[in-house]
Parts: sequence; C-alpha cells; structure tokens
Amino acid sequence: MQGGQHVPEATIFAKDEKRWASYVRDAIIEPTISQDVLALGQVRKPALMRALFRLGATYSGQELSYNKMLGQLQDAGNTTTLAHYLDLLGKAGVLCALPKYDEKPVTRRKSSPRLMVFDTSLMTATDGLGRAVYAADSARRGHLVESAVGARLLARAPEEGFDLFWWREGTSEVDFVAVRNDSISAIEVKGGSESRQGGMAQFLSRHPQAKRIVVGGSSSGACTLDDFLRDRVPLFY
Repeated sequence: MQGGQHVPEATIFAKDEKRWASYVRDAIIEPTISQDVLALGQVRKPALMRALFRLGATYSGQELSYNKMLGQLQDAGNTTTLAHYLDLLGKAGVLCALPKYDEKPVTRRKSSPRLMVFDTSLMTATDGLGRAVYAADSARRGHLVESAVGARLLARAPEEGFDLFWWREGTSEVDFVAVRNDSISAIEVKGGSESRQGGMAQFLSRHPQAKRIVVGGSSSGACTLDDFLRDRVPLFY
C-alpha cells in the first residue's frame, strides 16, 4: 500500500521486511534529506531536519501541533524553524504539513497541521513496525490507510489543480478537504475501527455544495480503497 510515489527498486526486498526498510531508509530517505532538501533552502540544523522527518513520518495521518513537536524534538528552536523545515520537506516530496481548512487564510496558517507522507513506504520504513503490527492494531492500520489516500491526493493535486486540507471543529473531523476554485470535496477514509460520519455531516451542513467521498467501509455510496488509489474516483462534480 503506497498511494503516492513508487519505490520499484525496493520490491526486490519485498519478502524481507528488515532489508526492505533498511533499503528505503539508506537509499531513498537519507539521500533525499541530505542532498535534495538541503539544496532547497537554508538548513542550519540538519540533525533537527532528520529528527523532524522521523517524527512526522511516524505521525503520518495525525494532527500534531507545533508545540507538541517542540516537546518531542531536542534543540528544536522555535515553531518558525519547524514550519520552515516542513515546507522544505514538502517541496522535496517526502513529508508535508496539511493545513486545517478554513475560509480565512490567516486561520489556516495558525492551525495545527496534519502530517502526511508522500508515500507510505516512507512511513513504514521509518517506524519499522512491520506488517504484523499494523494487521493487529486497528488504529495504526487506520493511519496507514489514511496516509495512503493522502499520498495519492498529494500526487493528484498538482496534476488536477487543487489544494489539499483537513478539517476539524471540536470532535467533528473530516480527513481531507480538496479545493479547486469554487469546488470543494470532503473525503472521509474508513481504514480502522473509528467512525466519524458526524464530522462529514457537520462539514456538509456548513458547505452544502461540497462533494461527499467516503473511501472504504460499508456506508452508502462508499468507494473501495483500490478504486480510489487507482484514480477511478472523480474528486469534483
């Protein structure tokens, strides 16, 4: 399950999880951070950049405030530094910080981001948990499925000309919000044991013009994960 970019060279280690994870870390992640990211902008603390990537990949599919990031990273400096490094990681196509959807741009910038890898191999190779752990833990499996959908959306965004967000108000939440001009789509992912249909209903009540897309699960009108990852689901009316 990837959903974003593909790592074809790593498939030769598909039956050996440890060698596969080591290959992705050493041949893909490290060169990207040590070469590509550093070439995109000023990085005064490369070690912090690496630690931030590891933290973000582990928390892919989850909201993590900048203050919580500061609390989990050594010598993190300030939130401005973290935001800058996340911007560089996003430009390099490895990890991004999705802003919370709000019609006011200022509110978007102040919101806590939802971290998202551009490919789930970056997530699973970094945490090193293995298939058995994801199979047994519905919460982790849910974040993995959300990350696969998010990675596919990140790949489609520049091709189809839309911006990607997430949305939450109180306990109501929508996994992804895609915006293209005046068109809006609310995307809910069913990959674990959680059910947040209330979040979708509340979002649609505020944005009745939005298209509702449910990926996975058994609710009426839901599409399969496979169909979504194969781009068989139109995002807008």
